[in-house]
Amino acid sequence: MWVQQRLVLGLGLLAATSSGVAQGVAPEEDPEQDPRPPNVVLIVVDDAGYADFSFQGSPYMRTPRIDSLARDGVFFTAAYATSSVCSPSRAALLTGRYQQRFGHEFNPPRLLNRGYGLARSEVTLAEALRERDYRTIAVGKWHLGLGEGLHPLDQGFDDFYGFLLGGRRYLPFPEGKGNIFKRLQRDREPCEREDFTYLTDELGEAAAAYVDRFHEDPFFLYLAFNAVHGPLQAPESELAELRDLEGKRRTLAAMTASLDRAVGRVLDALEEHDLGEHTLLFFLSDNGGSVANGADNGPLRGHKGTSFEGGVRVPFLVRWPGFAPAGVTYDGTVSTLDVVPTVLSAVGASPSLDGVDLLPYLRGEREGSPHDVLYWRLGNLWGIRAGDWKALQEEQGEPLLFHLADDAGESTDLAAREPQRLAELMSLWEDWSSGLKLPRWKKYTMDDD
Repeated sequence: MWVQQRLVLGLGLLAATSSGVAQGVAPEEDPEQDPRPPNVVLIVVDDAGYADFSFQGSPYMRTPRIDSLARDGVFFTAAYATSSVCSPSRAALLTGRYQQRFGHEFNPPRLLNRGYGLARSEVTLAEALRERDYRTIAVGKWHLGLGEGLHPLDQGFDDFYGFLLGGRRYLPFPEGKGNIFKRLQRDREPCEREDFTYLTDELGEAAAAYVDRFHEDPFFLYLAFNAVHGPLQAPESELAELRDLEGKRRTLAAMTASLDRAVGRVLDALEEHDLGEHTLLFFLSDNGGSVANGADNGPLRGHKGTSFEGGVRVPFLVRWPGFAPAGVTYDGTVSTLDVVPTVLSAVGASPSLDGVDLLPYLRGEREGSPHDVLYWRLGNLWGIRAGDWKALQEEQGEPLLFHLADDAGESTDLAAREPQRLAELMSLWEDWSSGLKLPRWKKYTMDDD
């Protein structure tokens, strides 16, 4: 279900115009014939608005380096996170399994030594790749638990430079100030002095330094920015260039420009070591854009914390020169669950997970949509997409039904017109939900999580 190659960026949500492989740069090599497995770079941004990139057509968000990933790789127009909030989405991303299967339904409370975090029963992508002699590196936001056994170094990573909680300021904490779990730490040691100007730049530089250090051997770099999550803080130099915007949107645009620069720093490091064509790279957001930071999810309805498209449909790019097409969009339904099985397939493994190996679709070996059905559950919020139909329910009100092929913005509720269709989707969702674990902790909300 390929869409014709983009001649210009910024086409946004597209309808399929052709099937099979588009007329882009087709893959020419077989990854199984390469003697060295590919490096893997997984870049995750936080609370990004669906429309807030220039490759999506935004006139305000200047993202030329991120746009280059869309130009040189595959842009998925119907990609979904498994949750509309941060931590559950990341738990699924790193395991390839719906987070509700192991009780990680909500953001974990800030309590030590209670086991509130990513279950040790789950195998992370870092653990799987370390078994295959990859250097595994985590940079940035963790938000998958505090306390014994829940640190990144306990979950398969060899190196960590970042912070453990779900959010923090972008400016340095004064020496000796700030929550210890918000302060940067290197591996397990908190940094007594935060010596940087702006956190997004610091994370990009740190990730690039790890590439410089470990470029001779296969590595997995998990770069989890907290940008553009609140608080709204941006470098004055970026703000000065955005006189045409005001308020939250101006600050968000400046934060996005800094994010783009940091992504570019990592891309430059890969090129400096001739690794661009030997790296399977993913770029995605953990959930939909947030009202708190002024994000724009247009043309989608809803936002972070809802089951509408604006809460769960996310930007998703994949680049692997020579092994995946370049400069094409793909409209089949995909999920962030697909990252783990796609990576493991690229290194010769065949896991059985909720996610799908996207490589046969990227290489034109399989047609159709990778997922016939996707599910969401966040307490009393739920949703299901089956084909082009989507049913959902917010915390209050009756179930809603939408036909996304005609109504991506979910503006027309068809529940009264299609009661049998709604009943079928609800039955599918109930069958799925009944096989899940109960949440391991109660719903927890904090402004910076």
